[in-house]
Amino acid sequence: MRLSMFNNHCKLKLFSVVDTRFASTIVMLKRFKTIKKGLEQLVISEEWEMYKEDDVVQAKEVKDKILNEDFWMDVDYILSFTAPMYEMLRLANTDKPCLHNIYEWWDSMIKRVKEAIYKKEHKSFTKNSRFFDIVNGILVERWTKSHTLLNSLAHSLNPRYYSQQWLDESHDRVPPHRDMEVVRERKKCFERYFSNEVERRRANEEYATFSACLEHFSSSDSINDRWHMSPIKWWVVHGTSAPMLQSIALKLLGQPCSSSCCERNWSTYNFIHSMKINKLTPQRAEDLVYVHNNLRLLSRRSPNYNEGESKMLDIGGDGFDSMDIENAGILEIADLSLDEPELEAILFYSEGNASL
Repeated sequence: MRLSMFNNHCKLKLFSVVDTRFASTIVMLKRFKTIKKGLEQLVISEEWEMYKEDDVVQAKEVKDKILNEDFWMDVDYILSFTAPMYEMLRLANTDKPCLHNIYEWWDSMIKRVKEAIYKKEHKSFTKNSRFFDIVNGILVERWTKSHTLLNSLAHSLNPRYYSQQWLDESHDRVPPHRDMEVVRERKKCFERYFSNEVERRRANEEYATFSACLEHFSSSDSINDRWHMSPIKWWVVHGTSAPMLQSIALKLLGQPCSSSCCERNWSTYNFIHSMKINKLTPQRAEDLVYVHNNLRLLSRRSPNYNEGESKMLDIGGDGFDSMDIENAGILEIADLSLDEPELEAILFYSEGNASL
């Protein structure tokens, strides 16, 4: 009855919180905000008055909550300071090369979170916010746990972060060779990577010429292309004079920063070699996973991927019924944002029951 009443007033569906889905609470709150008017119409309708007879106390609590503007202000506030975190995690949780962007995303995310919290509390940045200190402490703890020295080295080898255009975008930006934290961790990384002192000194000399735009890196094309070209292409074109750094840069700048691509392979393997299909040899199953994932990647390059009946054919993961009402693995899509225009009619179920 509840689901029928809800469908009469809301064109979109509700998302339920699923522990195994990525940031499903944030996505659920975003959908809650989108269907606010429909929910308000629902709880003041005659149908709701009839439904109240089944559970008067619970129905009154739901109605009071839906019609309470303070509740919706809290939803807006939660979305405002969690959106930057969600967006950064979603960007990092892809198989795209992004190891060299983590530092920039992190700084931008912290700044946006602070702005949202201080705006709500009507405070200037010179004052302290206890809530921001708590949130920042949690974020820093997670950052410390997942951060590696390779993040600093990749950041140091991204020519874009030495360009004047990038530095001018914000007054508090400095190039990587002037950031104490990045410099300290880059040195540690060099010490581990180059155990030979002579090789390490040579690598440091190459880095000095690269970061200070000296010798072969001083040409106008080399300096201008730091902003206009992708990092990998820049190193291919201009990095020949620093072979040791060029070799490291081409490896690091092509690396994703998440293991999600490996996890998707495991999910694909589970789809291919299941309880129903378990007579495949390990080599045959491995070959099928290889073919399956590469066909998926090739399909995304097709102009038909974003249009027609088969658009975004891999959006729901590897299950045969992944786009059906049940078992919809929608939140696994790599590029899903807080707005889901392609997924408006999907209803999430938890333990077989619709969660309203």
